[in-house]
Amino acid sequence: MNCFKAIIADDEEALRTHLKTRLGQVWPDMEILGEARNGVEALEVIRSMKPDLAFLDIRMPGLSGMEVARKTHGVCCPVFVTAYDEYAVEAFETEAVDYLLKPVTAPRLEKTVKKIQKRLTRRGTGPSDLPAKVQRVLERLENTRPREYLQWIRVQHRESIRLIPVEEILFFNAQDKYTRLITRDGEFLIKKPIKELETELDPDNFWRIHRGTMINVAAVDKVSPSLTGKYLVKIRHSREMLTVSRNYAHLFKKM
Repeated sequence: MNCFKAIIADDEEALRTHLKTRLGQVWPDMEILGEARNGVEALEVIRSMKPDLAFLDIRMPGLSGMEVARKTHGVCCPVFVTAYDEYAVEAFETEAVDYLLKPVTAPRLEKTVKKIQKRLTRRGTGPSDLPAKVQRVLERLENTRPREYLQWIRVQHRESIRLIPVEEILFFNAQDKYTRLITRDGEFLIKKPIKELETELDPDNFWRIHRGTMINVAAVDKVSPSLTGKYLVKIRHSREMLTVSRNYAHLFKKM
């Protein structure tokens, strides 16, 4: 098998490391030549190192991944890394452009890697009409782009960084200057306040039930009225009973 070379561009160091680790697992023969923290750096790295592949985050400071791809057409094959969901799937697949959805999982990456390997072997750096395809994808994303919500939370775990998918989070609870993030496997402390998390998480999936508490609706086991007229929420895989303040009681009255 050919030994291909690649670069990774993302403004989040933890996400670059995550993708690099995943690639090492599913494509051990590929060499990562370098990394870039923004679109301008990505452009410079691609032009100087001339990799076969460039994994480009769509939304980066300086230049977007789409802009970098247009400016480096013919140099390497771009693979776009995006937090978009079904809109991106439809747009990218319609134009036969390679992409990865965040958070990048091993099964999804394996599928993309096989597709990329065939393309590189068969067509070199990519189709000659790539700039036009990229432009059409960009236009479709701009026209149909939904609001983006957090897909994972970055936490400090011992001496390393861990990425926790939001669907694994049971609830958040404010504690002094930190916020407790509770999962089935344990809890972590983050510095992001509940008020900020409320604006960054999908309101259909995460409800604020108290000034200092926000829950994953899918993790709710049962809701019971208390003696004081408030509601108590029991979360699966947790022994804690969470109190719903009067300001948020309306969320449960129609359940």
